[in-house]
Amino acid sequence: MPLTHRLEAIVVDETTRSPLRRAIGTPARRWLLAGTLLAGLLVAVALTAAAAPADRTFAALSDTVQSLMSVATPLFGVLLVRDLRRAADAVRVGPTVLAVCLPAAVIGVVGVLICATTLALTPADIADDPWRHAGTIAVGSVLVQIVAGLVGTGLGLLLRSAVVAFLATIVLPLGLFALLGGVDALRPAQAWLTPFGSVRNLLSGDMSVLRWAQWWCVLLIWGVGLNTAGAAVLKRRDRANGSTSTR
Repeated sequence: MPLTHRLEAIVVDETTRSPLRRAIGTPARRWLLAGTLLAGLLVAVALTAAAAPADRTFAALSDTVQSLMSVATPLFGVLLVRDLRRAADAVRVGPTVLAVCLPAAVIGVVGVLICATTLALTPADIADDPWRHAGTIAVGSVLVQIVAGLVGTGLGLLLRSAVVAFLATIVLPLGLFALLGGVDALRPAQAWLTPFGSVRNLLSGDMSVLRWAQWWCVLLIWGVGLNTAGAAVLKRRDRANGSTSTR
C-alpha cells in the first residue's frame, strides 16, 4: 500500500475511534452512565415492590425503566457534538453521530438485564405470563435508546448551547406528542411522528408490520433527518466563520 494511502487510512481510523473513546471515555461521562443505570435499577426495584401482581411483567417494567433512562441518553449525543464544536482540527460529523450508539446500546442492554433480573428475583407474586414478547422488548429497548441518542446529536448540531439542546430533547418530542394527542384527528399520527409514540409500541413487544413501519418513520425523522439537517447547519456555520476570519 502506498504511504499516502496508509496515512489516509490511519487518519480515517483515528477520526472514527476518537468519538467512540469520548462517548464514555471521561470520568464525568462514566459517572453519567452509572447514574443513569442506577436510576433504572432503583425504579425497577420500586416498581416491582409496589405494583400489583398483574402488573409485574417484563413489558411493564421495561416501559417505565427504559423510558426513564432514555431521558438521559440524549445527553451523551449533546456532549459528543460539543466536543466536535470544540475540536481544533476538522472532525467528521458521521463518526461523532454514530459514536452515541455505544452508550445508548449499553444503557439499553443493561436496562434489559436490570428488568429481567429484578422480575426473576422478586419474591412476590407476578403475572401469569410475565415474559410475553420478551425477545421483541429486549430488541426494542436497545432501539429506543439509540433513537434517543440520535435525537441528542441532531439537536446538539442544530443548537449551539448544550443546555438548550438537552432541554430540547425533552420538550420537543413530548411537546409534539401532546400537541398531536390534543386533536382527535391527529392522534393516530403520534406513532408515526414522535419517538414516544413508537416507544410505547416497542416496549410493549406487541409489534406488527404497521408498527415496525411507524418506528422506521420515526427513525428517519428524528434520527436521520434531524442529524442530516444539523450537519448541514454546522457545515454552513463553519463556512461562514471561515469566510469571516479571512477578511
